[in-house]
Amino acid sequence: MAISAELQAQILRYHHVEKWRANTIAHQLGVHHHTVQCVLARSGLVPHGPRTRPSQIDAYLPFILETLEAFPTLTAARLHAMVCERGYRGDGGHFRHMIARHRPRQKAEAYLRLRTLPGEQAQADWGHFGQMQIGRARRPLMAFVIVLSQSRRIFLRFFLDARMEAFLSGHVEAFDRWGGVPKVVLYDNLKSAVLERHGDAIRFNPTLLAFAAHYRYDPRPVAVARGNEKGRVERAIRYIRDNFFAARSFKDLDDLNAQADAWCEGVAADRLCPGLDMTVRQAFALEQPYLLPLPDTSFEWPAQIAVSIGKTPYARFDLNGYSVPHAYVRCSLSIVATQKEVRVLDGAKVVACHVRSYDKGAQVEDAAHIKALVDEKRAARRHSATDRLAAAVPASTALLERAAQNGHSLHSAVIGLNRLLQHYGASELQAGILEVLALEGPSPHPNAVQLILERRRERRRQPPLLPVALPRHVQDKDSPVRPARLDLYDQLKETSDDKS
Repeated sequence: MAISAELQAQILRYHHVEKWRANTIAHQLGVHHHTVQCVLARSGLVPHGPRTRPSQIDAYLPFILETLEAFPTLTAARLHAMVCERGYRGDGGHFRHMIARHRPRQKAEAYLRLRTLPGEQAQADWGHFGQMQIGRARRPLMAFVIVLSQSRRIFLRFFLDARMEAFLSGHVEAFDRWGGVPKVVLYDNLKSAVLERHGDAIRFNPTLLAFAAHYRYDPRPVAVARGNEKGRVERAIRYIRDNFFAARSFKDLDDLNAQADAWCEGVAADRLCPGLDMTVRQAFALEQPYLLPLPDTSFEWPAQIAVSIGKTPYARFDLNGYSVPHAYVRCSLSIVATQKEVRVLDGAKVVACHVRSYDKGAQVEDAAHIKALVDEKRAARRHSATDRLAAAVPASTALLERAAQNGHSLHSAVIGLNRLLQHYGASELQAGILEVLALEGPSPHPNAVQLILERRRERRRQPPLLPVALPRHVQDKDSPVRPARLDLYDQLKETSDDKS
């Protein structure tokens, strides 16, 4: 706490002249009594007050201080148990309070200001900025931040995850925006950069190593728990939280990134560069020529992700399903996903391409995929109906062949013949079709078959077939009745004869 010189003078005057105690001075000046005690202690004075009473812990202080010197992080509960074994009978709460006074404090560490050459270094990290509701999914809103260490030029891009494709996409966009690549990029020990670390032995993410080799920069992780080594990007994230993201409204992710670009090119670039008597924009103009040139070719990314297609023609990826041609059901395919699109591949062949969805449980469909499946199902149903008709009425096959030769719709013909089969029966329909096929005049069509069947019915003097729609309660009356068991009555008669 910073204490003004005027307040210190008042505290010392009341102590020396008025002989007031620390609590009285604190009450009169409206400050905490610890503030008064700190001022008196700095002046080498002992404040007036009650004398410190002896405590049970005094006899054990040498043992406690020796133990804390050997084990600085030992808990107060464990220390209390150890001194109780040696005869201490004090309360655990008061003991914990006393241990807090005597526990050795870690010395404050001093840091040197790190200076870098132009184009020498950049620092990159992720920042978490809450969540976004997209449909039924709540996606984490992650900010990729990379800062040039010399000019403090910031590049900011928001993503809905922290996957490797987003991580590398942020690098590519930053390098393109700067028109060059720094020689070294510092990272925290995040999984996108470091897979495993034991001291100085580091196992890098192979994808990041390939990416760094393509852009010819040196990926360098900082030491464990040493965030001060990449303090420029840490301060940049805090600056983004306070000066850009706070109280900002946006419609969607694209709108937020557009505002971030305008802020980086405007407010963030016009601020004063720390340590230099110029703005960040001016410092970047001096640093940009020292950046490494961009490679001639783009980095081959993203990687392929294996996916299995089930009985429905959809490839499952990132909480959503993407349609594929129905010929690929029960097959293994690959998915290549970027921030904007999802491609499904069979080897090197692209079988489907969709706009990426960040919803949850959505089915992203291509109308051509669904139409092809529906057409095949309809054809299968038509062939099934044709097979059933041919099994019941063999002559229908010849009729359908002649109907197709005359340009009639086979689908309508099959439906018409099945309706006649239901009304007239298989034997009657077989006879009617044979009679139609024997004639040369009429066209072989279900209407001609129905005309022949009606003539045959009239010759037999049978009543016409009229469809009658009976209500449900009438149909229930025609249901068969189960006869009652009469043997029960015989058993009653036998029982009465025995009693007589």
